[in-house]
Amino acid sequence: MEYFYITDSGKIRDHNEDSVDIVKNKNEEYLLLVADGMGGHRAGEVASNIAITHLGKSFQQLDTVGDKEKAINWLKETVSEVNLLIYRYSEQNPTSQGLGTTLVLCLLTKDYLLFGNIGDSSGFVFKNKKLHKITVDHTLVNLLVNSGELTEEEAKDHPKKNVLMRALGATTTVEMDIFDVEVDVDGVLLCSDGLTNMLTEEQISRVLNENTSLEEKLKKLVLKCNNRGGTDNISIACLLKGGEGV
Repeated sequence: MEYFYITDSGKIRDHNEDSVDIVKNKNEEYLLLVADGMGGHRAGEVASNIAITHLGKSFQQLDTVGDKEKAINWLKETVSEVNLLIYRYSEQNPTSQGLGTTLVLCLLTKDYLLFGNIGDSSGFVFKNKKLHKITVDHTLVNLLVNSGELTEEEAKDHPKKNVLMRALGATTTVEMDIFDVEVDVDGVLLCSDGLTNMLTEEQISRVLNENTSLEEKLKKLVLKCNNRGGTDNISIACLLKGGEGV
């Protein structure tokens, strides 16, 4: 497995509210994580960091996450713990009220591949040299598209494009969508919307197909986003089958 992650503040924001990690446990199972925080007084980076740190530590303490059913239960329980940690933090820190974070994760074992998401950070599989989006964004605009009130084209530049319908830490309970995907893929990629708002899936795929190291590919994707204005923080976690972990 070749894996790498990267995060960048972009060209406009003065700090980075994203958090990202890739962790591996003793049974060679991989958990990829990306969170895009929100909230004033740097509270967004607190929320995203709580999410990624808690999930990563919990995963690394496991020898194995078990079969698919156990893994799904573990994901739901641990994400619920994270949600309460963030919610309680906001209660105890009045200046951080309104903080929260998106979350997209991917759990890869020898037997199954699971994606989970809350908010508008995205999860993709890479197969036959193309990216295929797995997750569904929890946004107002996506809801309007699904109901037929907006077209895909109208949604791209809609003024309420970033309004989330679901986030970690906003309420005492949260529901994470979980997707069970065939393991027969060439790789997986997670990212915050700082990547997908700047580059199309086709443009991202083109870079992933280049004959360079994964680190160079992800650095090039960040550079391309920043060359197009870098209007948001950019975070990417990617794992490709074959090669060494970084």
